[in-house]
Amino acid sequence: MQFSVTGLARRFGDDINTDYIISSQRKRESLDPAVLKNFLFETIAPEFAQSVRIGDILVAGKNFGCGSAMEVAVTAVVGAGVRIVLAQSFARTYFRNAINNGLYPIECDTSTIREGDRLQIDVGARTQVRCVSNNLTIDAAPIAHDILKILDAGGLVPYLRRHSSF
Repeated sequence: MQFSVTGLARRFGDDINTDYIISSQRKRESLDPAVLKNFLFETIAPEFAQSVRIGDILVAGKNFGCGSAMEVAVTAVVGAGVRIVLAQSFARTYFRNAINNGLYPIECDTSTIREGDRLQIDVGARTQVRCVSNNLTIDAAPIAHDILKILDAGGLVPYLRRHSSF
């Protein structure tokens, strides 16, 4: 369950709510992740959806994913090819939705990470974020073993399919 990911930091601030991630109106148009990714952060960063690349890493401050409990706010992020969100803290519902959908919500001090920094994240029993741009290593909050198993499976439904006796 130990793996390493590298990618570019895409920086946001505190209190990024689910309607900033994707407008609730968009879920009426489609629930397809390939469609939803085109509207990521359209109200606060209109250029983001066109510039995000597979493997980019979202980096935010406190309370990421606050607001309504829209699961589509995770679906759109995953649809864009983002596997990891680093934040100082997450809204609990977004955190749970992320796990259920195979998006790694990693809590750590993000204050020194800048837009465009190259990051290397070692995920496992001990998760660390290394900012290659300034050679700084940040310890992340531990991720429970059972949660790592769900994330490694790609989310809760794939996990339950593999472990049907659960």
